[in-house]
Amino acid sequence: MIQTSSLPDLAAVNHMDRGTFVEVLGHAFEHSPWVAETAWTKRPFISVEALHGAMMDVVEQAPRETQVSFLCGHPELAGKEAQAGTMTSESVGEQASAGLDALSRDEMVELRDLNRRYRERHGFPFIIAVRQYSKSQIFQQLVARIDLDSDLELQEALRQIAWISSVRVKEKLTA
Repeated sequence: MIQTSSLPDLAAVNHMDRGTFVEVLGHAFEHSPWVAETAWTKRPFISVEALHGAMMDVVEQAPRETQVSFLCGHPELAGKEAQAGTMTSESVGEQASAGLDALSRDEMVELRDLNRRYRERHGFPFIIAVRQYSKSQIFQQLVARIDLDSDLELQEALRQIAWISSVRVKEKLTA
């Protein structure tokens, strides 16, 4: 994470060239710098919320196929990326905040099964803003959402990403 003293403010963001903008904000959306690159054209932003809204508009206005591909760029909860140590630092911290980095053997087996069933049903990994939930609530949400309609679940995944990315954008800027 960037040190607080070196974080840009909104005025600086509004004057950044495309490359710098993507460098600073490209990681707010998991493995998707294209979101920041596209949102850059919407400058100037009147607030951090407007900046984040422009970035979410990019995702929400993308074709469904692009949205599914975007969702597939997100790691499964305590999944193979976590085991291999290949998650982004943002995802590592978020999953650790909910205790997903310290699962019991039984919890890990259950989560792997739930992740598999969810992905088979919907075609993308389960997305949840883990900072808003306890470990038990995350398991409950996963169980409850497995059998939902995939179109509704895609919309729910995007709502969860909106919350996650809002926090990430705010963490990359000073007030």
